Amino acid sequence: MTTSPTTPSDVSRSGQDGSVHLNGTFERRNTPKHGFYPRVRGQVEVREDFICEDEERALLKELEPGLKKKRYEFDHWDDAIHGYRETERVQWNAVCEVVLGRVRSVAFPKGSPQLGPVHVLDLDKAGYIKPHIDSIKFCGSTIAGLSLLSDSVMRLVREDNSAEWLDLLLPRRSLYILRDQARFSFTHEILKDEESFFSGRRVPRHRRISVICRNLPA
Repeated sequence: MTTSPTTPSDVSRSGQDGSVHLNGTFERRNTPKHGFYPRVRGQVEVREDFICEDEERALLKELEPGLKKKRYEFDHWDDAIHGYRETERVQWNAVCEVVLGRVRSVAFPKGSPQLGPVHVLDLDKAGYIKPHIDSIKFCGSTIAGLSLLSDSVMRLVREDNSAEWLDLLLPRRSLYILRDQARFSFTHEILKDEESFFSGRRVPRHRRISVICRNLPA
């Protein structure tokens, strides 16, 4: 997909730099339609510094031994990811369980049945995630992901109208949450390192591990 223009003249202005502030991070859109942003308000959330450095180290210590046994793949069964290795985990050490409990408490409604295994996606520096919508066969209305090791830019594009798009800055150690319409009606992707810009600023993409929790389909 061609990278959308990022100059301030191409975005609706909510701040001096043409960005929209929501829940602790900046989001950008290039659509002139005022109805787009309110439609996803509350359905897209980024919480900066959701975990501390010690918690990130604990997660990495838990994950690295298993990930190092795998090699990076450059083909995916549905062609959605390039340059990745992945795993699922059910059991975690005590520190990680506390972190994941905190993720679930802020991301999912109380009592919402959740997918048991936690998905772990390790993206090589040269890797990227192509635009896609997660299958409703495998997960429900909410996706919540921790970002480890690197900042990155996630782009949401409305599936039936590519003029409606939104860029999310995902800082290292942040939590992103996609719910409902943002989950079902928008593709999401992680931009390639060479395309990784936000509000006109370069966001270097290094190796990135995401730890993803999902609820079950209704």
